Parts: sequence; structure tokens; C-alpha cells
Amino acid sequence: MLVISEEDARVLVSVESAIAAVEKTFAAMARGEARNYPVVREVVGYQDAVFGVKTGCDTSAPILGLKAGGYWPHNLAKGLTNHQSSTLLFDPETGRASALVSANYLTGVRTGAASAIATKYLSRPDSTVLGIIGTGAQSAYQLRATLAVRPIRKVYAWDPSLENIATFGRIVAELGLEYAPQTDCQAVAVNADILITVTPSQRALVEKSWVRAGTHVSAMGADTKGKQELDPALVASAALFVDETAQAITIGECQHAYNAGLITAQSLRGSIGEVIAGFCDGRRTAQEITLFDGTGVALQDLVVADLALRLAAELGLGSRVEY
Repeated sequence: MLVISEEDARVLVSVESAIAAVEKTFAAMARGEARNYPVVREVVGYQDAVFGVKTGCDTSAPILGLKAGGYWPHNLAKGLTNHQSSTLLFDPETGRASALVSANYLTGVRTGAASAIATKYLSRPDSTVLGIIGTGAQSAYQLRATLAVRPIRKVYAWDPSLENIATFGRIVAELGLEYAPQTDCQAVAVNADILITVTPSQRALVEKSWVRAGTHVSAMGADTKGKQELDPALVASAALFVDETAQAITIGECQHAYNAGLITAQSLRGSIGEVIAGFCDGRRTAQEITLFDGTGVALQDLVVADLALRLAAELGLGSRVEY
């Protein structure tokens, strides 16, 4: 079995390669060649932690495995990041464990990749202004991934933490982009061609009236019951796309409009995988508002871990252990 460290994972998997891998597995999901199994997510009852396990298999690759981890809110005081996860890959031919991959960086890069794929297929090609609501650790992944698919020139951003806003601003400046930090979410939303929300919010941060015609929205923060970033009326009025329908209407941004009776499962235009595979339309007009509900699925984690595994084997990285 090969053990791949956090440091090696960062070296091995680029934003661009993650986008390509996740796009391929989204299409495989749409073709019925890849499947995510039911998610386990529970409050631990110790250290205020939340722990989950995501599993799945992509038979087109083939890739089989699981990611386990969650949120430990007191980790920063211990010099660790609050989000901790690891991916265990199995040989699909035999069922034997083949790799243990540190997945903190990979979780960030695969989340950015999913949003960027939605932006690639759903936003207007001439989009140059990015708005980001939430400038924590995930915002850098979102920014870099978006730059891989659209010619962004200016970035508007909001966060309740001035420290986060400043840190994100330094990243934007390093990339040679114009930065416009804002004191409220409305100022971000009204100026954005592409709007990404990536917060742990449990209330609507973006109102329907703030979002201009032609905007693409990637709602990436809601992955648990109760989380919310968008006005349900905005969700109900947009052309809706998801990573996986069952998750979107139960734990994703769509849950609130769904529970309020504003949308049904049939209101969704399709999955992003169906758009990639050519099974459904993406954006139909330059004026419509498109919305991607990215809840995060196991296969995203598995394909980037598999990518790290294959590259590590080629480059002689990682630590091989008897198992």
C-alpha cells in the first residue's frame, strides 16, 4: 500500500489536473458508469467535531474507495486546520487497500474544480468579473480554479472577517488581478458575472433582487441540513444544476426552496455531468441566471486521490508499506 502525505499531494495534483479528473467522473456519473454510495455524517459528541464518510465507485476508470474526515473546530489552537480528511483507495480487482492519501489539500482543490467546471459550462464565455462571498481557506481554491476556465480581471469579495479579506486580497494581488473588497454581500452580488458563495452560513446571504440577469452562481457552502447562502426565491427562479440531485434537495442549497415547495426534483434542469455528457442543455440564453448547487460527492475525492496515486507511482513519491 502506498501512503501519500499532505505535502506530496500538493506537489502531485494541480488545479488544472483536478478539473480534468472531476469533469471526467461527473460525465461518468451521468452515463451511469459511476455511483456515489449513501453518505454517513454524524456529530461525534467529542471536541465538538462532525465526522463523515463518503464512498463510491467509478467503473469507467475503475476507481473504488472512501474519504473519511470532518470538522474539528478547535484544531487551529493546536496548529492544525479545522477540516481534516483522508482517502482510502482499494484495488477494484481484488478489494485490497491500495493507497492512503492525505486529503486536506485535495478536498480544497476538488471543491474548486467542481465550481470551475460549472463555470466553464454554465457561465457566459465573456465573464470577467468574479464575486466571492466567503474568503476563508476555500476561497483561494475557488479563485485559482475559476481562472483556469474564465479570463477573470476583477474580483469582488466579502467576508465577516477583516483578516480573511486581507489575506485573500494578497492572493488576488499576487495573481495580478484588480481587487474590490466590500462591506456587504449586496455589493459583491450586483457586480458579479460569476458569483461563488462558499461559507458555513445558515441564513440567506444573497437576495434574488441583487443578482443580475446573465449571472452564473455557484453555491458551494451548503453540504449539511440547515446550511443556507441564497434566498430560496433566487434558487426557484434560476436555471438549476446540481452535482447530485438527492444531495442537493436534502443537504444542499436547494433544500430550502424544496422544503418550501418552491421547487421539486423535476425543477432541476439537470446535473452538471449531464451537461458535460451532452444529455441536457446548459445555459440557453445570455440573460438567464444559472445556478450550480455543489454539495460535494465522494467521486470527486476519489478521482483526485487516484490521480495523486498514479503520479506518485510514476515519480517515486509516497511511502510504500506492507499491508
